[in-house]
Amino acid sequence: MERFFATAPGRVNLLGEHVDYNQGIVLPAAVDRRVKIHARRLSEPRVILHALDFSQQVEISLAPEALDARCDREGKPLPTWALYPAGVAWALLRSGYPIEGLEASYTSDIPVGAGLSSSAAVEVAFAILWQAMGGWSLSRMDLARLCQYAENAYVGVNCGLMDQFASAHGIAGHALCFDVRALTYEPVPLPADVMLVIADSAVRRSLATSAYNERRAACEEAVERLRPHLPGIQALRDVSVENFSRLAHLLPEVVRRRAQHVVDEIARVEHAVKALKRADVALFGQLMLEGHRSLRDLYEVSTPELDFLVDFAARQPGCWGARLTGAGFGGCTINLVQREWVEPFVRNLQEAYQREVGLNAEVYVCLASAGAHAQPMD
Repeated sequence: MERFFATAPGRVNLLGEHVDYNQGIVLPAAVDRRVKIHARRLSEPRVILHALDFSQQVEISLAPEALDARCDREGKPLPTWALYPAGVAWALLRSGYPIEGLEASYTSDIPVGAGLSSSAAVEVAFAILWQAMGGWSLSRMDLARLCQYAENAYVGVNCGLMDQFASAHGIAGHALCFDVRALTYEPVPLPADVMLVIADSAVRRSLATSAYNERRAACEEAVERLRPHLPGIQALRDVSVENFSRLAHLLPEVVRRRAQHVVDEIARVEHAVKALKRADVALFGQLMLEGHRSLRDLYEVSTPELDFLVDFAARQPGCWGARLTGAGFGGCTINLVQREWVEPFVRNLQEAYQREVGLNAEVYVCLASAGAHAQPMD
C-alpha cells in the first residue's frame, strides 16, 4: 500500500505589515514549526482525516457536490479544522487537477491562533501531498495561489497570499522579499547567530473585521484622492515617500495616517533588505522598531499588551529589534535576538509580562526554515 509523507512550515512576517493588499513588498520567513502528514493512498474517491492534535476524525467524499456542500460522508457540516484540507481538494478539482483518495493522519507544532499561519501550513502540506501522489506539475507560486483561493472561496477567510507563499517557498536561513504585485521574490540571508523569538501576547484578535475593512477602505480612498495628482497610480505601492509628503495635505486626517504607514512601510522593507544584504542587523532592528511605532500610532492596530512586549524587548541585552507581527489587535511580537542572549531574554520577558500585565506569554524560539516538501514512504 503506497504511503506518503508531507510537511509544510508556519511563517512569521519580519517587516512589511498591512502592505500586501496595497500591492507592496513583504518580508516573511518560514519557521521551523511545521505541519506533518502521514498518508496512504485509497482506491476510492474519499478522504479520511485524523487530526491528531484534536483527537478527531472525519470522512469526506471527493464527489464535487459533496465538497460543495462542505459536509462529511454522513451529511454533517465539516468541523472548522477539516475545511482547510477539504478546501484544497475542492480548489484542486475545480482547477482541473486530478486528486486521489487518501487516509491521512496529521499533527502540528505551530500554535493555532497565534498569527504563525497554521492554517496556511495545513493547506500547503495537503496540496503538495496531492501533487506528489498525482505526479502532476504545478509551480510553487501556483500552488500557493491555489491554497489562497481555497481559503478565500471555500473557508471564507479573505487572506492575502503571503502566508501560503512563505510556507511553500521557505529557504533555511533566509527571509523572503516577496513582491505581492509581481509575484516575484528574492531570498535574503539572515545572520546565523540571530534567532527569531516570537512572543504570544495571549490576547486573541477579535480581529475586528470592521476595523480591518476600515483600514483597507482608507487606503483605497487615499489612492482615489491622490490619483488626479499622480495619474496612473493603482495602489499606495505606486506612491513614493517624496510624493506622499508633497500631497499628504490633500487627505483627511485619518486617511492620511493610514496611507502614511503603508508608504513608509514599503520603503522600510526596501531599506531593510539592503541592510540584511550588508549583514547590518542593527539597522534592520531599528527599522523593525520604527515599523512598530507606525503600526501603533498611524495604523492603530497595536494593543497595550503588544506595546509592552515590544518596549520591554527593545531594552533587553542582545535584542536587535522587535515589533508586532501579523494583523495586530492582539497576537504576537517578533524579536531578533542574539543567540547567546536568547535564554535570559525569554525568561526576563515572560517574568515581566506576567508581573506587569498579568498574562502568560508563550514564547517560541525559531529559525528560518525550508518550505514544504512531500515524498513517498515506500
